[in-house]
Amino acid sequence: MSVAPVHADNSAQAEYWNSAAGQKWTDNQEHQDHVLRPVSARLIAAANPKPGERVIDVGCGCGATTIAFADRVTPGGDVLGVDISEPMLARARERAQSLPVRFERADATVYPFKPNGADLVASRFGVMFFADPAKSFANLRKGLKARGRLAFACWREARENPFFVVPLREALKHAPPLPETDPEAPGPFALAAEPRVRRILTDAGFMDVALTPADLELDIGAGRGLDTAVRAALTLGPTSRMLADQSEAVRAAVGADMRKALAAHARGDSVPLGAAIWIVTATNPDR
Repeated sequence: MSVAPVHADNSAQAEYWNSAAGQKWTDNQEHQDHVLRPVSARLIAAANPKPGERVIDVGCGCGATTIAFADRVTPGGDVLGVDISEPMLARARERAQSLPVRFERADATVYPFKPNGADLVASRFGVMFFADPAKSFANLRKGLKARGRLAFACWREARENPFFVVPLREALKHAPPLPETDPEAPGPFALAAEPRVRRILTDAGFMDVALTPADLELDIGAGRGLDTAVRAALTLGPTSRMLADQSEAVRAAVGADMRKALAAHARGDSVPLGAAIWIVTATNPDR
């Protein structure tokens, strides 16, 4: 297994995703794949992978999108999945053994992508964590052919996302909020502002930048009902970070209130919450 260097400013992210946090996401891979399936569908439709193409999947995690891209570029194509989390990559490798894919534990900011090698660079929620996004996207562009395509999904503003707001609102009744951060700091909402995304991609050398808003419903219960929805909200994402140092009594109180709040959204075994994302596309100019 090769391990590419990590850009110094991305070291905190590398540490986080190789800690218990990365293992937690790995342990919940099937759940997350189900929850994020509508996002993957929108991304793949916008990326439009074709048989024979070469794809780079950035922040590939446990490999769901890498596998989906591999299915669409066969025969003749291949996919490189890059991520900084070894626990998640280990799961991805297990799942994709018979497909034309390979995985690298790598920081996309500094990884030496093959020049002019890919037809498509894509990402599902994997590009919001760069400390220097213009540098990172410029490095990704080096790996694209002339007229190669960029397509990624990122979150819009937190306030537009009941998917996050509903669980957090219940947690805030019992626990202090997470510390305030710079809205442009690496994190889920770092690319929420359209002007910033356009500026970053233009500075990185891309053209034809387009942001298409998509309003989705994501089933936080993954088709397994209210108990699973509550457990997921307590285990993954910002609510889990808010409660990390809280007592079991606090967590139980949050869980009880969260169950009531999520029950209002339940439809049978599904618990859909609104999600607001951008589908971002751009083109590498002719060299």
